[in-house]
Amino acid sequence: MRTFSLILLLSLFLPLAEDALAQQPAGTGQQSVYLRPGDAVRVEIWREGELSGEFLVNVNGTITLPLLGEVKVTEIPADQLRDVLTEKYRVNLRNPSINVTPLRRVNVLGEVQKPGIYGVDPTITLAGVVALAGGTTPDGDLNQIQIMREGQVIRDRVGSAQTLTGADIRSGDQVMVNRRSWFARNTAFVVSALLSVTSIFTTIIIATRRSP
Repeated sequence: MRTFSLILLLSLFLPLAEDALAQQPAGTGQQSVYLRPGDAVRVEIWREGELSGEFLVNVNGTITLPLLGEVKVTEIPADQLRDVLTEKYRVNLRNPSINVTPLRRVNVLGEVQKPGIYGVDPTITLAGVVALAGGTTPDGDLNQIQIMREGQVIRDRVGSAQTLTGADIRSGDQVMVNRRSWFARNTAFVVSALLSVTSIFTTIIIATRRSP
């Protein structure tokens, strides 16, 4: 009976251990974010609402901004873009206060509440991306995320703690949240059934030992 109980415990907890390993991020180092065509940039200028907005990076690697016209944004780290725009806007604005956020435009699909295309800061995690899509459905599994590009799966079982930059997710990619396994969705039923079987075997063994 001890052997059977050990096998039961292993069958329940091994899948959980595998999920925990899949959840670990691949690396912890900070990476510079560079914009690519197809990305977007959110520009917020304090007290200048008509100059603020989200601007798409075109095939030439530029965005078109009010007052400034076309600005090249793909050849510098995104965290330096704020300083570049601040200097450019000083020609027309007095002491401009600017906030710049790079955005990856990704399609969140599968077992999420609100599938669709979202503009996402590339420094946030995949769990944050799924949260923007309303979170998972009851059957969704954050440990079963696939990254698809041009119809092909390029990464499988990506940990939800990974950032978009760390996972090399680009605009146009699809973040697919898959269903939990049958076992994970029916754990309560499986445990109940196994406990019932164990109880029956225990009763039979005890009755057998007591019989003359």
